[in-house]
Amino acid sequence: MKILVIWRLLTVGGVNAGWRNRAIYFQKYGITTDFLYTKDLGGMHMVQDIATVYLTKDKKEIQEILNKNKYDAIIVVDTSSAYKWLKKFNYQGPIIIEARTPELIKLQKNLQGYEQISPYCFIVPSSYQKRVLSILLDKSIPIKVVHNGTDTSFFRPLAENELPLKKEPHIPSDKKVIAYIGRLDTRKNWRFLLKVAKLVKKERNDIEFWIIGGNKSVEKSLFQEEWKKQGLVDIIKWFPVIPYHDMPSIYGKIKASGGCTISTTKAESFGNTFIESMACGVPVIAPNVSSIPEIVIDRNTGLLYREEHVRGAVQKIYEVIDFPEVYEKLSKESRQHAETKFSLSVCADKYIDMLRVLTGSDADESRPIS
Repeated sequence: MKILVIWRLLTVGGVNAGWRNRAIYFQKYGITTDFLYTKDLGGMHMVQDIATVYLTKDKKEIQEILNKNKYDAIIVVDTSSAYKWLKKFNYQGPIIIEARTPELIKLQKNLQGYEQISPYCFIVPSSYQKRVLSILLDKSIPIKVVHNGTDTSFFRPLAENELPLKKEPHIPSDKKVIAYIGRLDTRKNWRFLLKVAKLVKKERNDIEFWIIGGNKSVEKSLFQEEWKKQGLVDIIKWFPVIPYHDMPSIYGKIKASGGCTISTTKAESFGNTFIESMACGVPVIAPNVSSIPEIVIDRNTGLLYREEHVRGAVQKIYEVIDFPEVYEKLSKESRQHAETKFSLSVCADKYIDMLRVLTGSDADESRPIS
């Protein structure tokens, strides 16, 4: 089987992380995954080593790609222009639409024109996202929830002797690391992170914040300006470019410091960094919004705080890092939860079963190809 995934943005983020993991797993079952993007925002290294990647918005090139490869199925991720291409070039195979944007207005824009291609179904990564999407859809088209999965043999707790200690970022000798991982934009809410760091700086000197990523973010310059203006350069260290394959060691360093990860997002349809962090045994602190309570189980795999409540977020940080018994419990249960609910063998198998039904492949082909 050969499938094509179309998404307009080649980013370092959860959508591409999720599809990278799926593509690797699919390969074991004889499913080849190609990718088509229209704009590269620094994510090429995430997929170029595991799949054929097309980067174009030229209609003639896209038509040639479709004609040459004769895909058994196509998955469109939040890309409204793809509906026109598939209609214009008379693609006859089954089409799945993945709706990943948690913001209703943007999601509506991404769905414009989907009716012309008669999708088989919509895929969403959480029950929350299913509720959001159902507001906009014709009720006759099914919506299926398929969680993102992660490779729990790659994302796993690392011993200190497995960590590249001489490579940046370095584990501080006398501080615990609280890491924000992801883009620097309005939805990810870096401004709230600065408020949290500012309060912590007033109260303690044994905590260091890391920001991982953000080099191609739309608000990168605004962040840099505020970061310096508010005098937070000493407590917040920024590492704008960290390759995806280095992330297990980043989580390992956070854990070795006795720290955790923190999210300040306003909304998520899923959130890959949550399951990666948990798979590495690193507790997660996050706002109690959107899909997050489905992924981060409060007081089991992490701690949830009330949205935009600075003192509440800070107290959760202290609760995790100041009490070893709490930390150990969260760390252990995080790993277990990631393995049982978000491993690729659990999540990607659902997608494979659906693709086989959709394309008429042998439903009994349940064993990986050796």
